[in-house]
Amino acid sequence: MTQLTNSSRSTTVAIKPTAAEQLDVTQLEQWLWDAACEIRGATDAPKYKDFILPLVFYKRLSDVFDDEFAGHVGRYGDEQLARRVLADDHADALRKARRPIIRFIIPEEYAWGRLRHHGSGGLGEFVTNALRTVAELNPDLKGVLDVKDYNERQSGQRTLDDDRLEALIEVLSRHRLGLKNTEPDILGRAYEYLLRKFAEGQGQSAGEFYTPKEVGWLLAHLIDPQPRRTCYDPTCGSAGLLIKARLYYEQQRPGQRSQAPHLYGQELNPITFAMAKMNMFLHDFADAFFAIGDTLRQPGFGAAGAARLQQFDYVVANPMWNQKNYGGKFYEDDRWNRFQKDAPPPSSSADWGWLQHIAASLKEGGQAAVVLDTGAASRGSGSQAGNKEKTLRRHFVEKDWIEGVVLLPENLFYNTTAPGIIILLNRGKPEGRRGQIMLANASNYFVKEKPKNVLTDEGIEAVSELFHNWESRERLSQVITLAQAREADYNLSPSLFVDVGEPVDHRPLPYILSDLQKARVVRERADTTLYSLLVDLGLEEKA
Repeated sequence: MTQLTNSSRSTTVAIKPTAAEQLDVTQLEQWLWDAACEIRGATDAPKYKDFILPLVFYKRLSDVFDDEFAGHVGRYGDEQLARRVLADDHADALRKARRPIIRFIIPEEYAWGRLRHHGSGGLGEFVTNALRTVAELNPDLKGVLDVKDYNERQSGQRTLDDDRLEALIEVLSRHRLGLKNTEPDILGRAYEYLLRKFAEGQGQSAGEFYTPKEVGWLLAHLIDPQPRRTCYDPTCGSAGLLIKARLYYEQQRPGQRSQAPHLYGQELNPITFAMAKMNMFLHDFADAFFAIGDTLRQPGFGAAGAARLQQFDYVVANPMWNQKNYGGKFYEDDRWNRFQKDAPPPSSSADWGWLQHIAASLKEGGQAAVVLDTGAASRGSGSQAGNKEKTLRRHFVEKDWIEGVVLLPENLFYNTTAPGIIILLNRGKPEGRRGQIMLANASNYFVKEKPKNVLTDEGIEAVSELFHNWESRERLSQVITLAQAREADYNLSPSLFVDVGEPVDHRPLPYILSDLQKARVVRERADTTLYSLLVDLGLEEKA
């Protein structure tokens, strides 16, 4: 970008970037990874994101502000006049709860250039003050931009010293993230890439905040969001599933962004909650609403004055699998009427507790796509002993709420090598699907990559197409009736009904018997020849 700098005020005015300054995904990914390398060794790799992502977000805000501010400078003819007008309007908009002329304000003393040229002395404190001040001036950014202390200490030592912080800021200064430099989706994909890179190093806990993007796209295809609806994720992590649902809607309906579904999410971890809100800002999704806290213990979206949850048109979710921190008394004491009193989920796994919460969060006719451990579809079936999960599956089947189950390929997720399943719920199946369940076995639709397998685009298209067309396909899907589900003792594992092995060609029995006869004749001739040779060699007496 070309910059015009007034030496007395160090104010930067944005000029329209050239085509060469347009960033693609590969450039963004390399840029973010270079930033991570600058702080290597300062803290554990999974925590790099805690330092990098707020600064990436602040860089985006600062560059967008510069772009919008430059337009107002042209309108008012003077930088300082434009700055006073915008600041006054912003303050008035906050008092009157109206939309301001400019979306957010960044004071001149905390512009990105001031961070970049501050020098290493006291940089951590200055950066922390900058982010906290901007969050105070822009209330929507509270709890989002101000989540990290860049001056923090551990055992008396700075976690990230000023020299590393200065190097990090310099790397992030290589590229602009303004309105003309990158589309929100491109930046969001690079953001997702950075999360994935940290997930690779985080092992078991990585799956708590990252769902492979291909799985997210499949969920979006399956629910197929319609205009003027609502979409909810009770375990939203960094909001990737919600964003893909929204992006899929916009892909299918270009020009109808104003009618796009409103997004709602809840997240337990404060840092990940901030990431989710950052991700929404990066995509410019203003109609998104988030709550923080333990969703099962304290739902963030309850209907006012009623002992029930707020209800949504769609739910997409990947809750932590087989959680063990909810016991019988918790389910019994639930004031939101989510759980069956006679069959609460077992303390060994909250999978069906999440499905009960999600079912209670759906409107009549609402749909959900939920990623769970494969065992959620089959545990307890075939056993004479009582099993709470089987009882809950029976409850959902008999209410005709389960629309389908998809078996995914193995080794997609960072927290396990297990394949995982998608359970599709529908609180109001269309007439042609009532009393039926679609079981799809997509276990063969993957490519091997390092460190994990990847669900293929072909698999996404195949599974979403067969659900929308509602058809059985050999070696991929089978539509079963509720009677068949009962016969299987409510085992809804797709592999039980859909065999994806290579087909075996069974020949007619007469042909098999004829071949056996021919083989017997050939064997007898060989025996005769061998006997003659042994006689000639004197090794066998002539009969």
